[in-house]
This record gives sequence, structure tokens and C-alpha cells, in this order.
Amino acid sequence: MAEDIPEDAAIILFDGVCNLCSGFVQFVVPRDPGGKYRFASLQSDVGRALLAEHDLPTDELESIVLIEDGESYVKSAAVIRIAAGLGGRYRLLSPFRHVPAAVRDRAYDFVADHRYRWFGKKDRCMMPSGDVESRFLE
Repeated sequence: MAEDIPEDAAIILFDGVCNLCSGFVQFVVPRDPGGKYRFASLQSDVGRALLAEHDLPTDELESIVLIEDGESYVKSAAVIRIAAGLGGRYRLLSPFRHVPAAVRDRAYDFVADHRYRWFGKKDRCMMPSGDVESRFLE
């Protein structure tokens, strides 16, 4: 599996049945024209293998996860780092990394706990199409 992933790729793992999480992926794709980010759902074999490889729970994680440069970032740390990686005005989120993670993640968890109620849930994981499909790991 790891041999199929470009060495310099940053991988975003997301809840593939969550409309908010899928929307986040749809937000990132057009803002990442260089294709820095690759994607996999938390529910996929690749997602579970990457979680296990980084000593993250494979059955209860309800978070965006970023795997970059051999490190894993979850929850608000992942979102802030992805925003910084997109550059431009999204870098304005970078100073939030100085807010204690417990405070940032409390806000993150509040949204995560209500995401299905507020944004809905799909019956199955998002299926990419077109040029975007090549950026999804299977």
C-alpha cells in the first residue's frame, strides 16, 4: 500500500459518509491545484492501514487526519495545518496553532459531535470522479 503513495504526498483522511467532511474535501481540491494533498476515507482499507501505521484508533476516530512528513495530525491541528498548506488567505488560520489544543479541540469536538445532525450523512463513502479520482487512495 505505502509503495503506491507518492513520498511527498500529504494525505487527508476523512469520514467518507459525513457530508461536512466530504464537503471539506471538495473545498480543498480546487484550492490545491498542485495536487499536494491525497485523500482516503477513514473507513477504507488504506485509511485504516494508515491509522494503524500512525498508532491512531481504527474504529473510533471521528476526525480529519493529516499525514504529512511522517507525522500525523488530528482534529484542529490537522485543519490548521491543511489551511496553512493551501496558502493564501487560508494561512490566516495559522496563528490558531498557538491556542492550546484542548481549547481548539473542544470547539472541533462540538462540531464533530453534531455533524450528522447538522449536515447529514451518506449511505456510503463519497466516490470521486474526473481528475480528482487520481488523488484518492484505494
